[in-house]
Amino acid sequence: MIIGACTVHLYLPGVSSLKEKRGILKPLEHQIRSRFEVAVAEIDHQDIWQSSAIAVVAVATDAGHIYRLLEKIIHWIEGHAYQVQLVDWDIELR
Repeated sequence: MIIGACTVHLYLPGVSSLKEKRGILKPLEHQIRSRFEVAVAEIDHQDIWQSSAIAVVAVATDAGHIYRLLEKIIHWIEGHAYQVQLVDWDIELR
């Protein structure tokens, strides 16, 4: 069993409240979960309006498959999540 975790750091320009931030992140997390069948959670910067860190986690038997899946999610965020800007990301396999 291989566990892949991707930490994604996001910038949310123009956000002026935590409620507005949640209104952007919750649908994004839901779309990632349903489209790619992975676990997603906000893991850092919960109290900062314009910044967020989310973790995306997948489990499989093939490390290459997990790495490609997590990279695909990163590219999807870059191309489809117009309300956020991807600042940085990191993939870790165990």
